[in-house]
Amino acid sequence: MEEVQRHSVHTLVFRSLKRTHDFFVANQSLLPEIDEKLEKSKYSIKARDSYGLVFDRVANAKNVAIRRSESGRVDTVPDPTQDHMLAITSGSEQEQGTNTQTALLPVVAPGGQNFNSNTVQILPKKAPTIPKPKWHAPWKLCRVISGHLGWVRCVAVEPGNEWFATGAADRVIKIWDLASGKLKLSLTGHVSTVRGLCVSPRHPYLFSCGEDRQVKCWDLEYNKVIRHYHGHLSAVYTMALHPTIDVLVTAGRDSTARVWDMRTKANIHTLGGHTNTVASVVCQAANPQVITGSHDSTVRLWDLAAGKSMCTLTNHKKSVRSIVLHPSLYMFASASPDNIKQWRCPEGNFIQNLNGHNSIVNTMAVNPEGVLVSGGDNGTMFFWDWRTGYNFQRFQAAVQPGSMDSEAGIFAMTFDMSGSRLITTEADKTIKIYKEDDEASEESHPVNWRPEIIKRRKY
Repeated sequence: MEEVQRHSVHTLVFRSLKRTHDFFVANQSLLPEIDEKLEKSKYSIKARDSYGLVFDRVANAKNVAIRRSESGRVDTVPDPTQDHMLAITSGSEQEQGTNTQTALLPVVAPGGQNFNSNTVQILPKKAPTIPKPKWHAPWKLCRVISGHLGWVRCVAVEPGNEWFATGAADRVIKIWDLASGKLKLSLTGHVSTVRGLCVSPRHPYLFSCGEDRQVKCWDLEYNKVIRHYHGHLSAVYTMALHPTIDVLVTAGRDSTARVWDMRTKANIHTLGGHTNTVASVVCQAANPQVITGSHDSTVRLWDLAAGKSMCTLTNHKKSVRSIVLHPSLYMFASASPDNIKQWRCPEGNFIQNLNGHNSIVNTMAVNPEGVLVSGGDNGTMFFWDWRTGYNFQRFQAAVQPGSMDSEAGIFAMTFDMSGSRLITTEADKTIKIYKEDDEASEESHPVNWRPEIIKRRKY
């Protein structure tokens, strides 16, 4: 073998520099010549874009000075030997007629352009303000419905706003008249707790899922099961219907969300990636079309066409049990015991935290008026203004007589189609309906809100 010739570090560095120099010199010879006219035009455009406001004010000041000198008035002329300066004063202090302290800043213009100016007033920028929350009427309990023999775990309102369905630990699905609160129908078929319900807006179908691993499609014209969707390996906790496509998404304790063709019962996609129970799933027409929240403390945004995860939000520190979409804004909220977070679609950009709950948040609902409601495992209900995150009302849901205080948990809630009634299902085996207080006004229930000096966003 030939012995490798050793060189000093100085020689190796010099050779490397020489190769780099030769490489770039060869490229430099291919570059076009610099056009001085184009360079001047480029610098002029940049200067106008960055300092256009200053240029205009300087030109106006010069015109005023010329007109005054022509009319015979004597004005102080700035010393040409000094640097060109701008005096910036506060407009509010000038209106009061007080002496103001001016801050002198040199006018710097790219491209070597010089500007003579008199004193120019530039109004200061307004400090950023936190918007005042919109006034919302307080909500009050108006009806309590009992009939289930176990914890009421889920609720869904019919698109026509005439009835709603509830599912409970007694394995029964009950359908109630929304106006009167009377029981219309009971559907039996599940062999364990019913955990999720959905009513199709385009078909006479009711979908249900439960801890018996079953996903059922009920024909509401015949009140019987017409389809089963087999595939989940464990309890199914949540489900959602796509608003425009005949697709059903279910998720549960096997850490997956499954996408089903509503008619053929085919399992189109199995959305895998979560490492713990998937507790909440929602669907929307725009991307991301599927959003899931899991006990692994993450929120995932899914591409429905590809069946793959687009983004994983890891801001939460504890399990995410509820996700809700805003009915009109391109946003959603996720709830965890640490706080409620608001996000903007489609990338899942963080907006703000809603802090206040000191318990597990099982469920949320939002109406078109921007009222976000969250329900906790200890029976607490918090009402928030969606835009500002202001908590305008909170109370403890009262348990039914004969129930234990530990049965004050709220498991599910939803607004009716008008957004004027809130339906909650609870651990005391009851369904409660809330309405806004018609007698309340801004004078009787003022917004007790103070702007924060600095609103810190905790991730």
